[in-house]
Amino acid sequence: MNRANWFAVSPEGAKAVSVLHHHVVNDTHLPSTLIHLVFLRVSQINGCAHCIDIHTRDLLKEGMSVDKMVLVPVWHEAQYLFTEQERAALAWSEEVTRVSETHASDEAYAAALAVFGEKDLVDLTLTIAAMNAINRLGISFRLKPRARPQSRQ
Repeated sequence: MNRANWFAVSPEGAKAVSVLHHHVVNDTHLPSTLIHLVFLRVSQINGCAHCIDIHTRDLLKEGMSVDKMVLVPVWHEAQYLFTEQERAALAWSEEVTRVSETHASDEAYAAALAVFGEKDLVDLTLTIAAMNAINRLGISFRLKPRARPQSRQ
């Protein structure tokens, strides 16, 4: 079934989401690689193929190794590949994305705050919230990934 093109149907809504996305990407002090890592992890949790595709490509452009990127879903088991800031961002991303289960625990908040400080933690949480919103739109309206099947020879 074809689904609505939410960009065309609600350009005002698309613009509102775009403003938040633009803010977290361009107006925060968070490193670009960290933002795309958070976008990727949130999208993996939510199962948004379109966003997983985009942010994997973004991380490759930023120079992240394939070895590290394929272990993002299991970063807990490969912590040595990730910086302290990346580990804290991934943990907080999981906590906030699964907020109905975790309720953003005091322990998780304190751990993230210790690494990021108040302003950057708010910006990180806005980053997570932006990606969760975009994932819900992407999944609901079945945005397709850019990936194409390989031709067989």
